[in-house]
Amino acid sequence: MLQPKKTKFRRSQKGRMKGLAQRGNQLVFGSFGIKTLESKWITGRQIEAARIAVTRYMQRQGQIWIRIFPDKPITKKPAEVRMGKGKGAPEGFVAPVTPGRILIEVEGVSFDIAKEALRLAAQKLPVTTKFVVRRDYDPTQNV
Repeated sequence: MLQPKKTKFRRSQKGRMKGLAQRGNQLVFGSFGIKTLESKWITGRQIEAARIAVTRYMQRQGQIWIRIFPDKPITKKPAEVRMGKGKGAPEGFVAPVTPGRILIEVEGVSFDIAKEALRLAAQKLPVTTKFVVRRDYDPTQNV
């Protein structure tokens, strides 16, 4: 499961996720990708499930880049505990994403394989996504 090796603080504040993604919003590594259309927290488990779905479908050909990393600690108090007595213990890590953020990129496979692989990955994620293709992609150049 994805999580940072070390963090500066054990607990963090919730924060707000307003506006569009200012960075990580364009394809950089691959020719195909999925872009999120809404704001949400994505857990390390969800990212891992999406990664496995893509690699299974692509049968270990091509290359995958995961453009998000869960580095925000999330805390939770135990069930049936009274109010007060401080913040709960860290439970896991999430990656906050805002609309426009590229989540996964793929290279080295055909358009059809990439589209289906990323569709399967999108099913594992809690956000609505959009399939995007690099602007200078040439479909006549078969891989």
